[in-house]
Amino acid sequence: IMCASAKYNTRGPALIPRMKTKHRIYYITLFSIVLLGLIATGIFQFWPHSIESSSDWTVEKRSVHDMHTCFDVYRCGFNPKNKIKVYIYSLKKYVDEYGTSVSNTISREYNELLTAISDSEFYTDDVNRACLFVPSIDVLNQNALRIKETAQALAQLSRWDRGTNHLLFNMLPGGPPDYNTALDVPRDRALLAGGGFSTWTYRQGYDVSIPVYSPLSAEVDLPERGPGPRRYFILSSQMALHPEYRSELEALQAENGESVLILDKCTNLSDGVPAVRKRCHKNQVFDYPQVLQESTFCVVLRGARLGQAVLSDVLQAGCVPVIIADSYILPFSEVLDWKRASVVIPEEKMPEMYSILQSVPQRQIEEMQRQARWFWEAYFQSMKAIALATLQIINDRIYPYAAISYEEWNDPPAVKWSSVSNPLFLPLIPPQSQGFTAIVLTYDRVESLFRVITEVSKVPSLSKLLVVWNNQNKNPPEDSLWPKIRVPLKVVRTAENKLSNRFFPYDEIETEAVLAIDDDIIMLTSDELQFGYEVWREFPDRLVGYPGRLHLWDHEMNKWKYESEWTNEVSMVLTGAAFYHKYFNYLYTYKMPGDIKNWVDAHMNCEDIAMNFLVANVTGKSVIKVTPRKKFKCPECTAIDGLSLDQTHMVERSECINKFASVFGTMPLKVVEHRADPVLYKDDFPEKLKSFPNIGSL
Repeated sequence: IMCASAKYNTRGPALIPRMKTKHRIYYITLFSIVLLGLIATGIFQFWPHSIESSSDWTVEKRSVHDMHTCFDVYRCGFNPKNKIKVYIYSLKKYVDEYGTSVSNTISREYNELLTAISDSEFYTDDVNRACLFVPSIDVLNQNALRIKETAQALAQLSRWDRGTNHLLFNMLPGGPPDYNTALDVPRDRALLAGGGFSTWTYRQGYDVSIPVYSPLSAEVDLPERGPGPRRYFILSSQMALHPEYRSELEALQAENGESVLILDKCTNLSDGVPAVRKRCHKNQVFDYPQVLQESTFCVVLRGARLGQAVLSDVLQAGCVPVIIADSYILPFSEVLDWKRASVVIPEEKMPEMYSILQSVPQRQIEEMQRQARWFWEAYFQSMKAIALATLQIINDRIYPYAAISYEEWNDPPAVKWSSVSNPLFLPLIPPQSQGFTAIVLTYDRVESLFRVITEVSKVPSLSKLLVVWNNQNKNPPEDSLWPKIRVPLKVVRTAENKLSNRFFPYDEIETEAVLAIDDDIIMLTSDELQFGYEVWREFPDRLVGYPGRLHLWDHEMNKWKYESEWTNEVSMVLTGAAFYHKYFNYLYTYKMPGDIKNWVDAHMNCEDIAMNFLVANVTGKSVIKVTPRKKFKCPECTAIDGLSLDQTHMVERSECINKFASVFGTMPLKVVEHRADPVLYKDDFPEKLKSFPNIGSL
């Protein structure tokens, strides 16, 4: 209409000069009538009352699906555990008008999935408390579905409401001849956990891409194989590949010889031998999936469907998947970092596959092999793992402030101790009621030790005090001589005099927080220590300490040096008194890189610098200095030959920094200008109204 009006209007002025006056009036009147008609038509066409009844508008609204517009978060309500509640509909039989069953009985896999949900912390049997609804109608495999009738059955669910807050699981979408990449059953607002999404059908932030489950996961026990070089460099094990793909793979094998193995379906197997468990190359027969463990890289090509169960088999074998499937949305890609476990190559780059893979460093290959196996163990190996990962992703969308972090989704547990949690995955603030454990390393300074115990015992949040007796030639004092304090006091005798004993993960440490403190640190007040603990509670993955130290680059000597001058910059805190999470005791004892731990014990120095390096390398974060105090005593010296000893000490500490940086292969320490102080601690304010009145001095 607008184009017609514009065309008529542009022709008008060209004719007007040649018209007579009455004709001009006639045409102007006619033009005005037409123009008014067009305006009126436009007004009524776009009048607000017609929006809801417009079919075009309805289609447009339905084309946009996200958690904000199509998911009713108010059904989830407030949950103190930050967990969605999932309701599973009771099993019913649906029949058409002829009495024929709409779908077959549920599959073994779907039954396992529903069982996993019902046994999980997400499940509720109260439909009124549910945030998410899962039908008992099995749509895992579209091949077994009657599309129209299945949609009608879903619509009869009591809470369907156009699929709002409903979750459908489908692993094999589409059907011949086109094999759509998403379930063809009309689902409207229902979330789809699908096993073959493409970028065209995946509703990002709404649907969840899941793996295609491999039944071999339950049938075959494939022991984990350590990372490293293997017999074949590239292996392809898929059957029924497109002829063009197979010809390209065979050309790759011909060009690179025995390092590439291309397998296919066996045609000469004996009766009774399951074809799914065998693969062949010429006259050679290989056991499947065991043969996958013989290759460094395993090709995962698209078939009739984008999602392939072979991806699960490859991950289980610890083989690095080479994924060649343009537009494929990888399983759980919303949270999993597939660059750490796979190589994705565009289909047009298949001829260059060998050279691309050769450019991957061996160390990275080994890390990817470990990561591949970890992904399978955590997210692929069972229908339970797939179901719970799916629900966790949806849960993280609804409760984003309590969502699982990138590290927890992607980092294999480096140390599998049941009694300790990585501080990177702690709640926002650890519970205050737990308190902290003070660990005092001592040798024979009994008088000073007893003063430290007495002072530390005054801290309200102290839960336990552990004395590490590092003297093998002298017994600790008798029980009757020790100070009487309000919390348990435990003495641990060590086998050798090592500085690393202060960072050993003793079974007696039951709290998350640890205060490492020397046996001569008698100057810290109860308020200083309590405030340090409160700061740690808000930053449980940091080292929180008092005197700060700094590392600097010496341009003249072309190396790092240790600095203890009183500056505002810090990159380390002394562990003569510092709070940290007990997880780092495990890392220090069992996962410290190279020979650092032995080097520290041999030189009887720098254990605190080693711990600063370790925490900074793991977290990528800086230390936190609290309170104004910048020294414990005379700045790192003794009364005897103080200046000379201090200079020697600084040289040794500088050597430590350069040694550790070399072993770590980087400089993880972060320099910051930051200090945490109590509110109002220096203000002219009544002391009794301050939370921490006695905060100490420099």
